[in-house]
Amino acid sequence: MGPARRLVRVNPDGTATPPDGTGKPAPPLSRLLGHTADAIEAVRAGRSLTEALAHCPSELRPGVQSLSFHVLRRLGQAQAARVWLAPKAPPKSIEALLLCALALLWPDGDSPYADHTLVDHAVTVARQRLVASSAFVNAVLRRFIRERAAVLDVVQRTVPGRTNHPEWWVERLQADWPDHWQDLLAANDRRPPMTLRVNTRRGTVAAYLQRLSDAGIPGRAVGEHGVVLNTPCPVGRLPGFADGDVSVQDAAAQLAAPLLLAGTMLPPGARVLDACAAPGGKTAHLLELASLDLLALDHDAKRLARVDEALQRLHLKATTQAGDASRPQSWWDGQPFDAILLDAPCTASGIVRRHPDVRWLRRASDVPTLAALQAKMLDALWPLLKRGGRLLYCTCSVFKAEGAAQIDAFLQRQRDACLLPAPSSPGHLLPLPDNEAVTAGLDPAPAGDGFFYALLHKT
Repeated sequence: MGPARRLVRVNPDGTATPPDGTGKPAPPLSRLLGHTADAIEAVRAGRSLTEALAHCPSELRPGVQSLSFHVLRRLGQAQAARVWLAPKAPPKSIEALLLCALALLWPDGDSPYADHTLVDHAVTVARQRLVASSAFVNAVLRRFIRERAAVLDVVQRTVPGRTNHPEWWVERLQADWPDHWQDLLAANDRRPPMTLRVNTRRGTVAAYLQRLSDAGIPGRAVGEHGVVLNTPCPVGRLPGFADGDVSVQDAAAQLAAPLLLAGTMLPPGARVLDACAAPGGKTAHLLELASLDLLALDHDAKRLARVDEALQRLHLKATTQAGDASRPQSWWDGQPFDAILLDAPCTASGIVRRHPDVRWLRRASDVPTLAALQAKMLDALWPLLKRGGRLLYCTCSVFKAEGAAQIDAFLQRQRDACLLPAPSSPGHLLPLPDNEAVTAGLDPAPAGDGFFYALLHKT
């Protein structure tokens, strides 16, 4: 999913002004609200927002994504309010509509709608879905407006209502990060910056910043190869995007390729494995920085096609192959690798601000299940590495079970593995502004995503 979009703005006639500033006529709010409710219903049923939005008409998708992000960041509050206002749950499609409306009516100063506009259009959607429910939706929303103070007081008594996160998630953060858990929860509800990675085979960061300035898109350098934009914009406006001059990639994710390559003295054509490559950002960055014989592996053939598309746009070449990283016998040719990147499947707890559905899709049981898969992949790939080679393990997670604890256990199992010290192994990078490994002293510092990095040397 791309960078978060600004919320649509509603005109007096109920139409919406698109967030891209094109000024083109937009559909009535009721259509956007209806599709947003469909997306929220899908997420509550266990489907990702990305999958849900794929079923939304393309002309509505930007606005629906924007509204869905807004709702998902307040879903804990909205659910607690719905339970108090209407203890008996209505049909799922009506409940999803109510949750959207309650989240958008929340008195935090960030709603783009006047109360009466939102209520009127929510009632219109309810009438289209289930005629008999329109009066119920109208009554619940108007009661919320009248009794906001009392509702907010009740909502604050529940953990999801206070934090907009599941209770198990909050408890895990409290255990892992007793000094930072509240900041991490708050960070998850902020809109992330749009960060670009400059293809240094085709130009410098300084030169690209000038191109952005000439195009009226202000930004700043971040890290070694990155640019953070002052305001997100569609990729179609980025100079040279179609030609492969730049890609969208968070500053924390941009650390992977330099960490794996730094100090290795890999010869041209060195054999490198990107073990969980899709959608291809780290694969491409490796090839932008070095001439490698790179195998990009992923278990999902459909997602692997995105790697091919990214490499084609960037004028880079690699071998792509569908395969399970935990079962090398099904794809490995027996030739050892000089270096391996394992960006392992994880809870994605470090990128919730970009994917606000993650917190509602995950379950407490997912953490040990994914940690077991990560351990299986580490043990399966380690024998494929040459003696003297290195493996970079990373996850986009802030949970220690998927980071520090995972690597501590691996080092106990593999006696020929050595963890290189910082800065080669940054460890846990939290999505907070004081993350110096990502922000490189910028003031104000744009927080990178939450990541874990460990660079392992084979003795």
